[in-house]
Amino acid sequence: MKKEFNVVGGVKGEFNATKYLEKKNYKILEQNHCNKLGEIDIIAQQKDMIVFIEVKSRSTLRYGRPSEVVDFKKQRKLRNVANLYLLHHGKMDCQCRFDVIEVVADSEIN
Repeated sequence: MKKEFNVVGGVKGEFNATKYLEKKNYKILEQNHCNKLGEIDIIAQQKDMIVFIEVKSRSTLRYGRPSEVVDFKKQRKLRNVANLYLLHHGKMDCQCRFDVIEVVADSEIN
């Protein structure tokens, strides 16, 4: 059975995530970075760290937390996209990490 989610809106969620990161002194390097292996929502820099960020938005927690859909398969895909990004930008020796930002409608937050 296919579950349907009421999405807050991918664009709106990514906009809110970007504003949050900027307030936390992250430098946004790219948004919606695409290469032949896939897409990463936000690539940012925090001090000397490159941060690859997946944004997941939902208007309800009825079917679980938004981050729960970032399964092993999605993580592997993000890792491959990030490796190609690092290779093409000559940053293979940089420290990096992967984050997931959840955006949930205010009515669902306790």
